[in-house]
Amino acid sequence: MSKTTLHLLAVAVVVLATLAPDGFAQTITTFDPTGSTFTVPRAINPAGQITGDYFGANAMNHGFLRKTDGTFTTFDPTGSTLTYPTAINPAGQVTGWYDEARYYMSHGFLRQTDGTITTFDVPGSLGGMAPTAINPAGQITGSYGDASGNHGFLRKTEGTFTTFEVTGSPDTEPAAINPAGQITGSYQDANYVYHGFLRNTDGTITTFDPTGSTFTAPTAINPAGQVTGDYGDASGNLHGFLRNTDGTFTTFDVPGATVTAPQAINPAGQVTGWYGDASGNLHGHGFLRSP
Repeated sequence: MSKTTLHLLAVAVVVLATLAPDGFAQTITTFDPTGSTFTVPRAINPAGQITGDYFGANAMNHGFLRKTDGTFTTFDPTGSTLTYPTAINPAGQVTGWYDEARYYMSHGFLRQTDGTITTFDVPGSLGGMAPTAINPAGQITGSYGDASGNHGFLRKTEGTFTTFEVTGSPDTEPAAINPAGQITGSYQDANYVYHGFLRNTDGTITTFDPTGSTFTAPTAINPAGQVTGDYGDASGNLHGFLRNTDGTFTTFDVPGATVTAPQAINPAGQVTGWYGDASGNLHGHGFLRSP
């Protein structure tokens, strides 16, 4: 299982606290698709449509789309035994991957707004397709595996692929794509250490680490090209970072936290994520950092 897959699964089981200023009412709605025994929402678009997966009574994972009126559509690509939606764009297109029992390999899928599903594999892939993000244009990024390791891919709106990797890396793991088509994620070096990368629209790749990092895990990029994520230090603590468009870094921690793990950044540069407190327990507290 890829590093990206593990990261997504880890995030899925963390319950983020809802943040709101004092004096402002909060509304929390709980939900499950019919027949679910375990529900994992994974992404939400600006309209409020939610996608994710749920564990059904048949011991299989299925995909779902929760519409703004609260109704559900459940779905699986043909032949799927496990369906994992990972991202949804403003139009309501959903991407993710699914497993096919006959081969025990994962394939990518794109679900259109009319419910049609297109499945895909990067040519030459030996399995391990893991789409992680989709932008407003319908461009999809993620990783795939072949005999030489894991590589990144960009699936364009017409269905063609561009593959890429950081030079010399056996494992390139895209995590996010912005409206312009810039991609960020992490890659492994020859010493099995993970670093961050930014792939620009012209195909050039810039690698990066905050000062003092022992590993770097970018998670999100906004329309301007600012990147956020987390990095580890020599003591094993996780800190948040914001990489600006000029390549400079701002690092940050929630006061008193030993783990600060940013998950998303908006056009204004606000960052949200979760943190663990000084007790050493990951209680799944949420945070919002404003510039």
